[in-house]
This record gives sequence, structure tokens and C-alpha cells, in this order.
Amino acid sequence: MKRIITIQHTQSQHHNTEMLGSWTDWDLTMLGARHAENIGRKLARELAGETWKIYSSDLIRARKTVEPLATHMNAKIFLMRELREGYLGEEAIGQTKQWLKENAAPVNSFDEKPFTSAESWREFWTRITNLRNIIIADEAKHIILASHGVTLSIWQQVWRGEDIQPFNYLGLPGGVSFYTVSDTGEREIVKLNDATYMQD
Repeated sequence: MKRIITIQHTQSQHHNTEMLGSWTDWDLTMLGARHAENIGRKLARELAGETWKIYSSDLIRARKTVEPLATHMNAKIFLMRELREGYLGEEAIGQTKQWLKENAAPVNSFDEKPFTSAESWREFWTRITNLRNIIIADEAKHIILASHGVTLSIWQQVWRGEDIQPFNYLGLPGGVSFYTVSDTGEREIVKLNDATYMQD
């Protein structure tokens, strides 16, 4: 059986402002850093005695969320662009939510984009579906993924085998979720968005 744990990045600088997340490379807040340390300490203690492979989005807020865990487990972090948040386009980097409302093109289908350089919802959904298949095929039996709220919302849905559907946020900053894949390929969700790991 393969075990997979996902960790949504903790509080980031854009959570306290009206700035966009997406591919803007925000750091964690002081609270987010403390929550990341709590997750790392508690989860490392719980997983002691097993070897875990850690993958993270290469954006700072995800990487810094999982760095304490990697330190406590004496493990290396492998960065994956596939774990990034949805891409709103080059134009949206560093912009505010208000700017997005005023400048984004209407999106009325899974294939339309708010900006020419953006990722369509179908492209994003396909990226996470392909990521699921890569992780299931990975030779490691114990895998940790550090990523973002919308990315992990799609992950939950494609894990269940659901077809593409409109945006549905299922995340929780600092939430830790547990999944398994049986030797016959059956996928299960054991626990979603456990917030206790980040608590003091």
C-alpha cells in the first residue's frame, strides 16, 4: 500500500492583503512560519521510523511550509512545478484582486482564459490529474506533497476520479490530508484538512 500526505501551505503574506496568490512568490507570515514549524514537529514525530519522500511546489510559501518537516525528518525536498497554484497569467503576477476584477476577460467555459498567458481551468485540471498519476506511479511508498489551496482542492476531486467541474475550494491553509492507494490500485481518502497539526 502507498501512503500519501498533502500539506497546504500555511498563512502567506497575500492572505492578509488583497493581493493575488497564483504564481506571485509570496513568503509566509510569522504566524504561517510558526504553524509550519508545528506541523513539521508533530508530523515528524508521528511518522518516525518510516522513510518519506517529500515533494513541494517550488513557490516559496509551499517550500517554507514543508522545510521544518524535512529538517525534523532529515529528508530532502524535491521541487515540482506541477504542484504550483493555478496560473492566472504573467499579467497577474504581483497584482491585486481588484485589478483582476477590472482587467480579466470573462471566462464562461473550462477552456477560456482570463489572460492570454494564463492556464485554462481544463489545463489546470489536467495538470493535477497527470500529477496524481505520476505520484501513484512513483516508486516511493510514502510520499508527502506540499502545495496550494486550489491545487489541492482539484487534487481531492481527481483523487476521487471526478470529471472536470467548476471551481470548488476545498482547502484549508495548514491543512494536512491523508490518502492511500492499495496494491490493486484502489484510492482512498483517510482524512482531509486536519488543522490540529499547526496548532500550538
